[in-house]
Amino acid sequence: MYRLGIDVGGTNTDAVIMHGRAVLAGFKASTTPDVTTGVIEALEGAISKAGVDRAKIDKVMIGTTHFTNAVIERKHLNAVAAVRLGLPATACLPPMVDWPSDLREASGNTGYMVRGGYEFDGREIAPLDTDEIDRICDDINTRKIQVASVSSVFSPINRQMEEAARDQMLQKCPDLSVVLSSDIGRIGLLERESAAIMNASLLALSVRTVDAFSAALISAGLTCDFYITQNDGTLMNAQTVKRFPVLTFASGPTNSMRGAAFLTGEKSGIVVDIGGTTTDVGALQQGFPRQAATVVDIGGVRTNFRMPDVFSIGLGGGSLVKRQHDEQVTVGPQSVGYRITSQAQVFGGDTLTATDIVVALGEGGIGDASRVANLDPQVLGKAREAITQMLERAVERSRISPEPIPVIAVGGGSILMPDKLADLDVIRPENFSVANAVGAAIAQISGEVDRIYALENGLTREECLEQAAAEATQKAVASGAILETIETIEREDVPLAYLPGNATRIHVKVVGEMEGADANP
Repeated sequence: MYRLGIDVGGTNTDAVIMHGRAVLAGFKASTTPDVTTGVIEALEGAISKAGVDRAKIDKVMIGTTHFTNAVIERKHLNAVAAVRLGLPATACLPPMVDWPSDLREASGNTGYMVRGGYEFDGREIAPLDTDEIDRICDDINTRKIQVASVSSVFSPINRQMEEAARDQMLQKCPDLSVVLSSDIGRIGLLERESAAIMNASLLALSVRTVDAFSAALISAGLTCDFYITQNDGTLMNAQTVKRFPVLTFASGPTNSMRGAAFLTGEKSGIVVDIGGTTTDVGALQQGFPRQAATVVDIGGVRTNFRMPDVFSIGLGGGSLVKRQHDEQVTVGPQSVGYRITSQAQVFGGDTLTATDIVVALGEGGIGDASRVANLDPQVLGKAREAITQMLERAVERSRISPEPIPVIAVGGGSILMPDKLADLDVIRPENFSVANAVGAAIAQISGEVDRIYALENGLTREECLEQAAAEATQKAVASGAILETIETIEREDVPLAYLPGNATRIHVKVVGEMEGADANP
């Protein structure tokens, strides 16, 4: 049986057909506004190129940047009733207080503050004000708001009040969709609340997008199950994506990093994914992206749900190369983007791009090199130096030790990467240009537990870790992972001295293969 991996980016939609560990074919198509057309073109191209019977494709994995782009572009967002349980303690900082004004308006700019919430040790700040919840529901019905978020102070320690508020709201507003912050974020209130509001604003778009993917696959004659990649390099089923679209944020760079690990067999290294406009850089640990340990900015909003530790620079194959008045040469951040195949000089255009530079230097075997044969050698040298310096600084930013580790270059623009970067060797694997789709195709099923345990009544730290691992494993198996393939990739506990009961926060994450998949490097 075969697997189909698809990555829907802002510019290109890539698809690959895989059988076991072999990549049979890859294909690039332009991303289209309706999603469906671009997906169909990419998958049809890959299937035709591989020459396989589509009836034998039993799994489809899709990565998408649609939800990230919606937040960044302030498009396709729903108005959200943002309910916070925390008065009188949090009155000075209302919901969305630190959001950019345009994003706050796009998300409805409707916040409510209610008595309730918990102290850090589990004691109530105040009982839940059920009368105020009823008044809020009346206002929601009047405003015809369709989605809401509920955030309570320290709900990761105790989520009962969030659940009680949700149940009461659904009784008064039966058609309302409610997102609980404790299902998404971590301890910090403002960041967790922002993540919940953002998730709620994307619910309608997530339904449309997932249904569009389903329609595209059905129209192509594919009736198998499909999964969406999330930002930790693993998979969600379609129904989970409809509930938690924010978990797909940064899944594009994550897919590229997972694809890089698979194509090279490296479990540790720096992955540099060079596209047409930007370069994404991140570190691999155990074959998965290193997770960010701090607050992550999404569209100008601070959030604290899990995200890969990936950052971007304004360098890509379509980056503009300009000679300044002082004879200095700059590369980027402006870019011709997806128009590179018509505007770059090696493709017959009249715009000097980073791709033209490396082709003129004999480092990139694409386009017509004769069109750039007469470029000024001084411009070539300074542009090549600028490109190399940008890449070196980006890689150094991701290193956490002076030990030599491989640099893996992937993406359609990875011809910009030299064969050696400072003291590090560069690997450019086969099928590097569609590494993102490969990463989607080989994604695994995960299970995760992140909870506070009380080490009392005879429970030891190891027993709590074992309980968390067993629960995480159960979640992975319930999502479709094969029990025998499950392995633990993250395991940590942090003692919380300020909580009663000798409390400790335990985080365990496991991954496993789906039937017929063999993705471990």
